[in-house]
Amino acid sequence: MDDLLQFRDTYFTECEELLRDLETHLGALHEGTADGECLNSIFRAVHSIKAGAGLFKFSVLVDFSHELEALLDYMRDGRVEITEARVDLLFKASDVLADLIGAAAVGGDAPVAVAEALAKELAEITSAARGEPAVEASGPAGQDTAGGSAEKPDETLCYRIGFRPSSELFRHANEPLLLIRELKTLGQVEIDADLSRLPDLKSIEPDDAYLGWTLTLRSDCGRAAIEEVFEFVEHDCQLDIDVVSPDAPSSDTQGAGPNGGAAGSANGQAEDQGAAEPQAAKAGGGTRISSIRVDLNRIDRLVNMVGELVITQSMLSQQADELPNGQLPRFTRGLEELAMHTRELQESVMAIRMQPVKSVFARVPRLVREVTAKLGKRARLVTIGEETEVDKTVIEEISDPITHMIRNSLDHGLESPEEREAAGKPAEGTITLSAEHRGGRIVITIRDDGRGIDHAAVLARAKERGVVAPEAQLNADEIEDLLFQPGFSTAEAVTDISGRGVGLDVVRRNIESLGGRVSVSSERQSGTCFAMTLPLTLAVMDGMIVVVGGEKFVIPTANIIESMRPAEEQVNRLPSGDELVEVRGEYLQLLYIARAFKIAGAIDDPSRGLVVLAETERKGKVGLVVDELLGQQQVVIKSLEDNYDPVPGISAATILGNGLVAPILDVEGLQSMSQAPVARAADLGDLSPSERGDGEVRPPDMIASTEQAEQSQWT
Repeated sequence: MDDLLQFRDTYFTECEELLRDLETHLGALHEGTADGECLNSIFRAVHSIKAGAGLFKFSVLVDFSHELEALLDYMRDGRVEITEARVDLLFKASDVLADLIGAAAVGGDAPVAVAEALAKELAEITSAARGEPAVEASGPAGQDTAGGSAEKPDETLCYRIGFRPSSELFRHANEPLLLIRELKTLGQVEIDADLSRLPDLKSIEPDDAYLGWTLTLRSDCGRAAIEEVFEFVEHDCQLDIDVVSPDAPSSDTQGAGPNGGAAGSANGQAEDQGAAEPQAAKAGGGTRISSIRVDLNRIDRLVNMVGELVITQSMLSQQADELPNGQLPRFTRGLEELAMHTRELQESVMAIRMQPVKSVFARVPRLVREVTAKLGKRARLVTIGEETEVDKTVIEEISDPITHMIRNSLDHGLESPEEREAAGKPAEGTITLSAEHRGGRIVITIRDDGRGIDHAAVLARAKERGVVAPEAQLNADEIEDLLFQPGFSTAEAVTDISGRGVGLDVVRRNIESLGGRVSVSSERQSGTCFAMTLPLTLAVMDGMIVVVGGEKFVIPTANIIESMRPAEEQVNRLPSGDELVEVRGEYLQLLYIARAFKIAGAIDDPSRGLVVLAETERKGKVGLVVDELLGQQQVVIKSLEDNYDPVPGISAATILGNGLVAPILDVEGLQSMSQAPVARAADLGDLSPSERGDGEVRPPDMIASTEQAEQSQWT
């Protein structure tokens, strides 16, 4: 029973993947971009779902998928025309299929009435294509249309089928007995087993397939119906199908058994190969399984253990650095090799968790189609970079934000067809969804070619709702940032698409909880672009350890461009109090980590310290003023939200080799802090004597709680 439950779980996991593939190919069919293989892929997905449902006796699911499968087969044979209405019908069938699978997975009530009504509609189309009266969609799979695989001939034919499985058939979860039973639904079958490859008892491998069969089928079905039975083992067997005279003697009278010589082309070729095939397969000539399924919890535990290994390796390396030069050279070399192998292990383990964003992008075409239908708009979706890989945890968290932003672009961004034509644009708008790796992070953008953001209208609505003061004067960036405020909406009425003032604020909160950023840019009448910048992984990263006033911080190396010690004449002070550093003709803002976190004893003159030039996603390059650089190393990311509280300017934390906690800086967050009036006033000169103490001042929200974290939480 436990094994059966395990197979059920595997079946439903595969169904999730098959349904995603189904959505992707149906989307291509709807867009008119489908190739010749698209319908075949849709057919195979439905056929796979049907086959597994039959194994577990999900009769409603089997009957419905059978009718859908029959229609798809008629479409790919060209006997049913593919129209927009019929593609919409396929989308509805896909929804019903998903509902039936969901009900079977949890043991709930299946939507039987809906499934039967839609199955009847599907059956009417296939019946019309055959020139038959409409039929009721009922009865077990395989009876109405013989699998729906080919037009039936006018007379009964006799087929001689040679079926010789490869030795690896069972390892690929196939069962010849089920195939023969399925073949019997097509007509009368006579069976003759071929035992010529069966070795002696001592040499039998339990997982190998040795038997072959010669099957004589008398049926009025077409050849395609027979091929459909063997479709999922075609790469694991030798299959020959010949039409012979209906009066031909059965295989048992032709001597086609183990000692009867050749029985058609199936046995003729197999006799030459029978003795050699098992040995060839064992020698590596057969098909090998190239992937396995692993529970995600096991991978998570493995990632956590690798993280702890990285910390331990850092501790050993730090202790080795404290040894006098020249002592224990073999020990030092061993630690260097350990560091190299640890890094390779970490990269290999993290690669296991990496998945393409295609699984998320595949859901978007359906969303665009449904929302545009409700809004009466026309839109074309363009996807770029679907194979871009990111950590599975990140993938699971970006689905909702992408959905929110796509809906926002369709509702607020794109105009109606009439408005677009009046503005000299094509009636059909374009939504571009793209993903790319940039600087050790993944950037996902949603761009439309709509009306753009009306900054004046947004500011007026913000003042009307009390989001900003009536006399406030905001620039374009600040106005665009208002869209992410909780409760803010420019919609005039609440609909099931938008207008409640929720969505973009949730997007920002979810993205920032992942250590990412979301921004928006717009040009009037040209369109709007939302950009999400996310870490590739939430477990381990490369960081530069820096010292500021005796405290250690980590700057992600993905943000770092270079480090420098500027000359005095390169540093310029503005009337606002901000400072700029001139680097090769470019002026960059200086951010003082010590001022942001009120750390005493830090170097306050960039020309005596160091400036780390870092790149931000939204506002270009900045210079971080630090005392010194200690070096680059891999660090294990520990979430602040899970272990402490969110801290402005700090994205996460890590444990150093000496066991102490070091904050990981959020460069973009530091830049935002520096632009706030409170942050500009947060200078060391403002500290009271009690705050100064003996110079051991720490950032109030994070460093001061290090002792507590070391005792319990950072594990």
